Amino acid sequence: MKSPSKYLVLSILCLLLALFTSARHQTTIFMIGDSTMANKPYDNENPERGWGMVLQGYFTDDIVVDNHAVNGRSSKSFIDEGRWQAVLDKIMPGDYVFIQFGHNDEKPQIDRHTDPGTTFDANLERFVNETREHGGIPVLFNCVVRRNFQVVVPENDDDEKLRNTIYTGQTIIEGDSLVDTHGDYRIAPMNVARRLGVPFVDANRITHDLEQRMGPQESKKLHLWLKPGENPSLPKGREDNTHYSVYGAHIVASLLVDEIALQVPALKKYVRHYNYIVSDNGQGNYMSLQKAVDEIPLGEKTHIRILHGEWKYPTIPAGKKIKFSVSQNAKLQK
Repeated sequence: MKSPSKYLVLSILCLLLALFTSARHQTTIFMIGDSTMANKPYDNENPERGWGMVLQGYFTDDIVVDNHAVNGRSSKSFIDEGRWQAVLDKIMPGDYVFIQFGHNDEKPQIDRHTDPGTTFDANLERFVNETREHGGIPVLFNCVVRRNFQVVVPENDDDEKLRNTIYTGQTIIEGDSLVDTHGDYRIAPMNVARRLGVPFVDANRITHDLEQRMGPQESKKLHLWLKPGENPSLPKGREDNTHYSVYGAHIVASLLVDEIALQVPALKKYVRHYNYIVSDNGQGNYMSLQKAVDEIPLGEKTHIRILHGEWKYPTIPAGKKIKFSVSQNAKLQK
């Protein structure tokens, strides 16, 4: 028979282990979704980004963003391919799961298609319920808009094909009002959120208002509208109204993170906005610290977040007022 003192020692050791594990764990935001959210290759000056790829730059180091979104996936294929199970296996109590599907659920392919009100809703409910079973906190988003100012919505059976388009220079007749392309797929996540008492971020409304405010011409900057020669990775240019440019991903992420702070108050204290974000892994709006410094206007107070990588202290011209915030995943050598 073990003595009471041994039980006491074992209890203390278990308590210390639990406290140590808790102290090491940073709150993680897991992201599941499609190409509008996904990480992208950042070599060869690839201009495409998902808004989830750049989200880390809008939180303090207390939050870790773990982006599992993948190009071309629907709520159905994300489950069927085992990607959802991989996320479930990582969730710890207090972590968040940001859920955003719709772009590919509306496609006709049998391996991706779901219907709003039935199978689409059922998949969203599964994400919510299983997140909660693992102690996580689900947050539902509806799909971001496509840039479509045409009265008649162009046929589009696969957004991934847009990466094969080239700049044509042809005049496309567009109106002044953005036209919806998602139908009930933008409504279903809202309905599920209400039924299950889940925080909901109306990404469709936010991005609609953004694109509408910018108008038919300026809104092209949010997406991959590039003429031949503008970017070395796309020598023939591109006309893509779905996927985001570096600029577009950051604009969308900055708007969505403010709405996240409203809908999930516990995350508000971790939200930050910087004038520039520099990262060597494509998560910032600059991949060169010196270039970011060079483009800062004289006389303006500027706050740069150095998010990832090792950097030499830049040459700062007289008259530039710069504050650096260095992330735990970055080093700035003086």
